[in-house]
Amino acid sequence: MKRNTILSVTAAMAFWGTTALAQTSETIYNFNVNQAIPVDNPLGLTLQTNLTVNVASAAQIQSVTVSLNVTNGFNGDLYAYLDGPNGGYAVLLNRVGVSNNATQFGYSDAGLNVTFSDAAANSIQYYQSAGYSINSGGQLTGTWQPEGVNIPPNSPPADFFGASQTALLDSFEGTNPNGDWTLFLADLSAGSPSTVVSWGLDIVTVPEPSTLALMALGVMGVALIARRQRQA
Repeated sequence: MKRNTILSVTAAMAFWGTTALAQTSETIYNFNVNQAIPVDNPLGLTLQTNLTVNVASAAQIQSVTVSLNVTNGFNGDLYAYLDGPNGGYAVLLNRVGVSNNATQFGYSDAGLNVTFSDAAANSIQYYQSAGYSINSGGQLTGTWQPEGVNIPPNSPPADFFGASQTALLDSFEGTNPNGDWTLFLADLSAGSPSTVVSWGLDIVTVPEPSTLALMALGVMGVALIARRQRQA
């Protein structure tokens, strides 16, 4: 009876430890803005928010997705990036639609109401070639990979064409989510202004590696003690 009890406790501890190791936490934030992006101005609009994602214990980011609702203006005029509090940098928009044809510098669609996710099927960079949808307000919709092209937005059009995605949302993985997150947007051409209606963050975290290691060692220790008692 005693041996069976020890085995039952060991099995329960192993199950609890495995469950704890696999546990993730998701936190969703939405921010209302309703501010215009200055037209033809590289200083742009800086939106900063301080987040406390996990106050109970240290955590690390497993994934980040971003929502962005912008009305009016011209999508091809916009440059936007997200900067994390403890590392990470993602270029969300960088003159979307620009081609190696210098007579066209980006798409002329007016606004977007989208989600950015590295897991999306297509990059937003050339969304007009990827089965895109426009809502009744003229905004691009859907879930897209960030543009990720980390070159100056005033670069020649030929520099954008075929450029690699080097600044994606996976750059935040493994960092602590607590602190100041900064969303920057700029409109780099003259014309109709764009307005940021709202934006949001969906952050999935996991316990930091040291916490996971302690959990695993605890489970292994219980199992080892039970094994020794069985052999006694």
